[in-house]
Amino acid sequence: MSSPAKPGVKVYQNYINGQWTPSSSGETFAVFDPSTEEVIAQVASASSSDVDRAVKAARAAFDSGTWPQTTAQDRGRVLFKLADKVRQNAAMLSEIEARNTGKPIVEAEYDIADVATCFEYYGGLATKVSGQVLPVPANALSFTLKEPMGVAGQIIPWNYPLMMAAWKLAPALAAGCTCVLKPAEQTPLTALEFANWFEEVGLPPGVVNIVNGVGEVAGAALVAHPSVDKIAFTGSASVGKLIVKSAADTLKRVTLELGGKSPNIFFADADWEAAVDGALFGVFINQGEVCSAGSRVLVEKKIYGKFVEAMTEKAKRIKLGPPLERETKMGPLVSKEQYDRVTSYLEVGKKEAKTAIGGGRPKGIGRGYYVEPTIFYDVDNNARISREEIFGPVASVIPFENEADAIRIANDTPYGLAGAVWTRDIYKAFRLVKSMRAGIVWVNHMQPTYVEAPWGGYKQSGFGRELGPWGLEEYLETKQVFVNLDENPIAWY
Repeated sequence: MSSPAKPGVKVYQNYINGQWTPSSSGETFAVFDPSTEEVIAQVASASSSDVDRAVKAARAAFDSGTWPQTTAQDRGRVLFKLADKVRQNAAMLSEIEARNTGKPIVEAEYDIADVATCFEYYGGLATKVSGQVLPVPANALSFTLKEPMGVAGQIIPWNYPLMMAAWKLAPALAAGCTCVLKPAEQTPLTALEFANWFEEVGLPPGVVNIVNGVGEVAGAALVAHPSVDKIAFTGSASVGKLIVKSAADTLKRVTLELGGKSPNIFFADADWEAAVDGALFGVFINQGEVCSAGSRVLVEKKIYGKFVEAMTEKAKRIKLGPPLERETKMGPLVSKEQYDRVTSYLEVGKKEAKTAIGGGRPKGIGRGYYVEPTIFYDVDNNARISREEIFGPVASVIPFENEADAIRIANDTPYGLAGAVWTRDIYKAFRLVKSMRAGIVWVNHMQPTYVEAPWGGYKQSGFGRELGPWGLEEYLETKQVFVNLDENPIAWY
């Protein structure tokens, strides 16, 4: 059993069937502030039996509870109330998010605002679900119904904790599903604080359950559970593959939003200042811990040298510091494990390419998992730092000859989540848009994300879509209904 929490360290439990409950084993795990490396919370570590209790609660809430039969309008009202709670408590949630993830407080505030927007969007969309009347060649009425899929197991990552929870919970609840949410063990705190308001806004017990713990135990038990109808996962491609294999045993529906190695493509005719800023923002926002990060910076040879120099000069101005300081542009990485992973790639990069800036730990910072913004250039697209997702503030700058060369390099990756192209030539832009094998393509911008638009990737970046009406569809089943209008339609004997 874990040792008792130190004075002043908050203890969180699992949230099952409307009640806060400790782990059946009594085990807890520590949650850290990555800027100080200090423990800021102890959280109950769910066992497989705890996951089983959570799934049974969700199953009962779906099969015999009121939530699936609640009108879409009333479900929408609950989502609006959740959004109101987020807005009313935005300062508290933003501070916890920044302390727990290491992201700058200004970015955390944007994330929390997006959480509220997501619940508001799906609160409105809940009443827009409809089927179709089908013109079949018979004297009959044929139509479709859209019905909730059932119990959704939802596993979220540590880079955007409450926002990723919202992306999954909001459409599932709008559809009428019940949920078992497993936050990342590194960053569970805002999701657990969020659960404090479930009863107050009118969510019946068992509709949303939250189990904490490591993926190998709690996550694996959730994916394998026979009473779970659907798994939604955001995380690494390697874990996504394990989930697909496990879910196959019970033929669960699965949606996966996995990693990326997104190309950020710059042509000589791009707006210069906007392009340089876009290159830096695309890979250094959120410390580079972004699945859609533009970590492969493809630059036309006509401007290549000048562009690398401009990126390097502007990167020197990126202020690293404590997440709660409003001037901070980059905080620490989320954990010691992630810090070790990224720094190991820095050593690889130094052997594979040239270093323009960074490549190590920033000087003058004592504790915390900080890494310098790093730019490698003259990178071959076959290098490891070009092929593998680093998930840190590391840019690989790659030269290209012309449009065809840019497309070839951009698509030469096992991933296909996102990409961007920077040019003033609208014809060229649309040629690139059509040629790039990615689920999201931005033109003269990098990383804009709106709840109204679909999010998801090609190839090993996963399948299925989140956000917009596409995200809601992932939690709905389609039922065909046939109503005979003939008095004796079957006369074969």
